[in-house]
Amino acid sequence: MYDITAIGELLIDFTPAGQTERGDLLFARIPGGAPANVLAAAARLGGKTAFLGKVGRDAFGAFLRATLDGLGICTEGLCADPRVNTTLAFVQLDEHGDRSFSFYRKPGADVMLTYEEVRRDLVDSCRILHFGSVSLTDEPSRSATLQTAEYAREQGKIISYDPNYRPPLWEDAETAREQMLRGLRLADVVKVSGEELQLLSGAAGLEEGSARLAEYGPSLILVSLGEKGAFYRLGQLTGRQPTFQVNTIDTNGAGDSFFGAVLHRLSGKSLADIRAMGREELEDILSFANAAGSITTTRKGSIPALPTLEEIEECRRTVPLFPL
Repeated sequence: MYDITAIGELLIDFTPAGQTERGDLLFARIPGGAPANVLAAAARLGGKTAFLGKVGRDAFGAFLRATLDGLGICTEGLCADPRVNTTLAFVQLDEHGDRSFSFYRKPGADVMLTYEEVRRDLVDSCRILHFGSVSLTDEPSRSATLQTAEYAREQGKIISYDPNYRPPLWEDAETAREQMLRGLRLADVVKVSGEELQLLSGAAGLEEGSARLAEYGPSLILVSLGEKGAFYRLGQLTGRQPTFQVNTIDTNGAGDSFFGAVLHRLSGKSLADIRAMGREELEDILSFANAAGSITTTRKGSIPALPTLEEIEECRRTVPLFPL
């Protein structure tokens, strides 16, 4: 039995890694892709996980498979496309460590996954199925992802969803919103950023925006807010959990680290258990997840920056919180 099976993109993030002697920018080859990052975060904490997706039959694809294998993530559902190369993304960081992306994906191998290639036995044997919206940007991966989520619901699995908005991958914001809402209708647990909350709900406020998202069906809605912590809505229960004051140098993968930690803590629960959680239990889970995300921002890259259980607990014991 797998705690979490994820479907979606697995790609190379080329991230800034200094300069040559004459000032040319250097980039490091870093494994990435939000669903894979979430699995890696949970696996680093001891979870049993499996991945469904597609890379190219090239050196980058072989590197990504080896990375997941090295983390103990099951790669039996990872396909290799002989015709289309592994997707690449170049990451730029501003002076605050915040990211922007340039994608080489017209198409990339991750978009080419079909529903017929999905190993549904890896869905049958999981507790949580996780997916994001990057795989909804184009066909055939859009249909493969949505059909897999629908299949998982029919099997009684908990559905986790990250409407991970990347504007360069969409024709326009309205098309993105339309497709991202299709995923929201299938989800039980959702994590959004403040920007994504406003895009999907049309409301700037956390209370109103999360209430509108809840109308689509998810039971637990989480809004990651950087140094302002995380807002939550579980039915009528709402609130905000503060995060930790760390020296942030790179925010890449922090949201995935946060969400992977949340799902790790939820993976032993049924949907009824999740709906029945009280404030104290939920805020303890979010404190744990905020520590995971915070630690990730203190290191370069996404998967290589993910913390261990011991590091998270040390952070919770010793690092001060940002005031709310």
